[in-house]
Amino acid sequence: MINFTVGPVQMDKETRELGQNQIPYFRTPEFSTIMKENEKLLCSFFDAPENSRVVFMTGSGTASMEGGVMNFFTKDDKVLIVNGGSFGHRLVELCGIHGIPFTEIKLDYGTPLAQENLAKFENAGYTGFLVQLCETSTGVLYDMNLIGDFCQRNGIFLFVDAVSGFMADRFSMKEMHVNAAITGSQKALALPPSMSFTILDEKAIERCQKINPRSLYFNYPSYLKDGERGQTPFTPAVGTLLQLNQKLKRIEASGGIEHQNKLARERAEYFRNAIKDLPFKLFCAEKDSSNCVTALCPTKPGVNAHKIFEIIKDEYGIWICPNGGDMAEKVFRVGHIGSISKEEIDTLVDAFKDLVKRGIL
Repeated sequence: MINFTVGPVQMDKETRELGQNQIPYFRTPEFSTIMKENEKLLCSFFDAPENSRVVFMTGSGTASMEGGVMNFFTKDDKVLIVNGGSFGHRLVELCGIHGIPFTEIKLDYGTPLAQENLAKFENAGYTGFLVQLCETSTGVLYDMNLIGDFCQRNGIFLFVDAVSGFMADRFSMKEMHVNAAITGSQKALALPPSMSFTILDEKAIERCQKINPRSLYFNYPSYLKDGERGQTPFTPAVGTLLQLNQKLKRIEASGGIEHQNKLARERAEYFRNAIKDLPFKLFCAEKDSSNCVTALCPTKPGVNAHKIFEIIKDEYGIWICPNGGDMAEKVFRVGHIGSISKEEIDTLVDAFKDLVKRGIL
């Protein structure tokens, strides 16, 4: 099977080989050294401010979304949430569950955030802003410079879900005035699902220390305290963290985060150019699209997007990414992260062309 989903994504040979090893005991100085290296490299790749830290959470990206909501905000806050798809809606759900007062900036699915969406919230007493780097369900890349400038101007704490966009789209915590950001192991890092990572600047560290949420597992101050010695409070996904260390070092040695962004951009452009004559339309404008994923709508009347996903999986041995909810029958997605070659992209495009010949597309 060839994997064009947006997580778990296709892993490279080196990561798979390392995953065959026995899991070592981790309460050791040797493992602590590896974890300190992981923290240093993640902060570097996120272009995090000096003295930033990382919380290593054993759980999916949603675990760190919830952890961020619990550790950075309380009922005394007043937050803005960009809701332009399934993952923006998830932030809305989390704030509702934890009693965080919020206002939604509700966008039509497939449309970007614009200055006019923010104008009415200037000087309105908001203390937090929650947003995806890219809304993975629609393929939209949000303008983080626009958002960061708005937050800095209004003294707002900015929490960014970069789970899918990290390493695919340009992202700088320093330049974009981001206080905390998250990503997941099974996305562009191309590791097994199991870990998510929250990068905190000094303001985020101070916030969570002050809030100190009533939770055993999601208590970030305890993670930061144990992190000082290169450990976590509870047993982490040790094998994934060893794979992370190897992967981060290989990224550093091969051109760093800029090179990874370039690879994702090239894959996205190559795929989008290859399907220009096929019966699809982009769900969002190409200028607003993330490098991590392309969301597509079949244009032939009566074609069911989820059915295309099933045929491509069952008859061609290729995974693409279905959608859920209202978009399930209208939109499917093709990911551009992980260890994907141009030859594999050609194989997927040929499968689409064959569906056209068969009259299915």
